[in-house]
Amino acid sequence: MKYPKRSQYKHAKSQYRVRNWPEYEAGLKKRGDLTVWLSDDALAAWRVPAEGKPGGQRTYSDVAIEAALTIRMVFHLPLRQTEGFLRCLAELLKIDLPIPDHTTLSRRLKNLSDIQFRRLPTDRPIHVLIDSTGLRIHVGYMQNPPRNRAWRKLHLAVDADTGEIVASALTARQTHDCTPVPALLEQLDDPIESLSADGAYDTKAIYEAAHGRGRGRAVRVLIPPGRDAQLSSNPSTALRERDRNIRSIRELGRRDWHTSSGYSKRSLVENTMYRYKTIIGRSMRSRTFDGQRVEVQLASKILNTMAQLGMPDSYRVA
Repeated sequence: MKYPKRSQYKHAKSQYRVRNWPEYEAGLKKRGDLTVWLSDDALAAWRVPAEGKPGGQRTYSDVAIEAALTIRMVFHLPLRQTEGFLRCLAELLKIDLPIPDHTTLSRRLKNLSDIQFRRLPTDRPIHVLIDSTGLRIHVGYMQNPPRNRAWRKLHLAVDADTGEIVASALTARQTHDCTPVPALLEQLDDPIESLSADGAYDTKAIYEAAHGRGRGRAVRVLIPPGRDAQLSSNPSTALRERDRNIRSIRELGRRDWHTSSGYSKRSLVENTMYRYKTIIGRSMRSRTFDGQRVEVQLASKILNTMAQLGMPDSYRVA
């Protein structure tokens, strides 16, 4: 009889119970409310004001394109069905609202400016969780499609207290996980209290980038070093956090360090990745990199809106 390897043993799945189920259920219902995704402000700013310049003028503002693409992503509609859905909605509401056609939506998506999906800055330092995942992309009608699966790498920074996405980046699949982190942190307007990531982010550049975002405060960096990691001979201010993690792991053990240091909260960013793939999808719709970049920003704004409508407050029961 062959016994299974240690890596094949399955951990018992924990059971959780939601404290605020009535509020969370109401938030789930609001996610399907059209007034959330097509607000009065969007309808008021639908048309581009006339500028009086010669030549053709734009009919639809960026707000109109963004609202139409939001409807498309929330309800998983192709571009043509999105156009038909909005035309039918305008007829039912009996409003004179020009509806962009599917080619206009596809063309304007690539040229949209950066979408503001982050909340307003506050004086409260935030606890940042960082992780990355892969999203499939369309390879087009290639006669010789790539042997390996074509995909992009999505990098997200999440606020541990609210569950909101505070920064995002999209890179090629060959990009290392730690490479976009300094650019991710530059997107933040709030000071950082702590930064948590997995062992793939254990590089000097990450510690220095996190230290630079503390704005005079000491930033707690929770990244598990490798099992053969050694203390720095002449550590800088940023690398002292890494030495602190090494000493704590040697004293407490890796599993106890996860709990005592607060590193176990990093699983919340994995929950955000799961929400992204289940709500938005595992594949990207746009075929150009510029369109895919805007698509990620729009998806982050959608997930943040859903988080504001209601999130579960769960606790472990078994």
